[in-house]
Amino acid sequence: MSEIPTTINIKDDVLDLISQNDQVGLTELLEKTSHKDIIHLISHLTRNQQIKLFTLLSPSDAAEVMEDIPEAQAVDIIEDMEVVDAASILNEMESDEQVDLIQELLDDNAQAILDEMEPDEAATVRKLLTYEADTAGGMMHTEYFSFLQNWPLTRVIEDLRGNAKEYLDYPLKTIYVIDENNKLTGVLGMQDLLLGQPDTRLSEIGKKEFISVDHHSAFSELVESFDSHDLFGVPVVDDSQRLVGILLRKDVLEQETERIALEHMESQGIVGGEELRTMPVLLRAKRRLSWLSVNIVLNIIAASVIAYHQDVLSSVIALAVFLPIISDMSGCSGNQAVAVSMRELSLGVVAPREVMRVLWQEISVGLINGLVLGVLIGMAAILWKGNMYLGLVVGGALTLNTILAVALGGTVPLLLKGMKVDPALASGPILTTITDMVGFFLTLTFAALALVKLGGL
Repeated sequence: MSEIPTTINIKDDVLDLISQNDQVGLTELLEKTSHKDIIHLISHLTRNQQIKLFTLLSPSDAAEVMEDIPEAQAVDIIEDMEVVDAASILNEMESDEQVDLIQELLDDNAQAILDEMEPDEAATVRKLLTYEADTAGGMMHTEYFSFLQNWPLTRVIEDLRGNAKEYLDYPLKTIYVIDENNKLTGVLGMQDLLLGQPDTRLSEIGKKEFISVDHHSAFSELVESFDSHDLFGVPVVDDSQRLVGILLRKDVLEQETERIALEHMESQGIVGGEELRTMPVLLRAKRRLSWLSVNIVLNIIAASVIAYHQDVLSSVIALAVFLPIISDMSGCSGNQAVAVSMRELSLGVVAPREVMRVLWQEISVGLINGLVLGVLIGMAAILWKGNMYLGLVVGGALTLNTILAVALGGTVPLLLKGMKVDPALASGPILTTITDMVGFFLTLTFAALALVKLGGL
């Protein structure tokens, strides 16, 4: 017998503790529960139960749970909470998490929560909100260790010990050395701090050569920086080289993973790029239908090509076997090109203005692959029906359609990006419709030209 998941075992216990308002028992239970099981648990509670759980926990414990669950789910819960309760939880979250949630809230709710948050926390969030979400400033943490360059090591250690509770969630890897104007002058590893002489000043042992990123650096630059250097994190500086935050490797990797996941969902027609089954049914249906309703119109257009050539299709029934193959194989080739262009756009390797270069590169690949695929399907047609002309018709159609598919797949994302249209969402429908239409057109047109040689197949 299969083992019952842990989440099912603890759900009833959690609900009992919530009904008893047992904060201590609830906290102890969640501390023993893995992050994965907590995510599963929250997803299987009703909205009222979720809100009761978060309001019963202490703000710091609630913040830890809130940081574990998917962002879309956290936003929905915060939207439905009392403003005071939501603000108290956000006060305890890390700065980058605060910003991620606040910028996803409705404007009125975001403003109301900011007004209720602690002044210092709210000021930090408002400052970070001025940055684009996918820049160093928009992703950075404002929790970091920085000390004046004229401080001796003994004073730094006293400060760390004296403020241990406040510093509990700070990333304890590097100390940043600054001057009186908050300008970054050096970095210091924890090993240097612990092994150095007590009276040594930070300016004497802080490394003067270090890597930093500008607060307006784009995401592609950040990915490249961490790919090039094996660093836990890097300092973020403003235009005057003043230290304004730190950027952690894990945050960049998480953002990159999330981007890929969202682009995949958008490419499958999930408008908005994020959907969880805990979201309202009507919202989920609306997001899917906004793509499906367009797609059905495009498919009707593609099908009209077959309707126009129905006489040819009626005369050569064998073509009905090859039409979906030609359509599918061309679509697969085009989607490969789309995937490469999307990846290169996200990394900054290619720009929208480089359409012609990408077009030529894809045509070169498409010509080779198209010929190989065309020969294979042509040989299959000849072996099946013993008719060389059928092989030439379907093989030639697949060859040309493959070339067209990769050319479109490589360039459409760039063109859409240049027009400020989401390439992940629109590339798929455009590619599918055109390759279907052209594939059907080429096959049936070639067949019409060779109808005398194909009659009766």
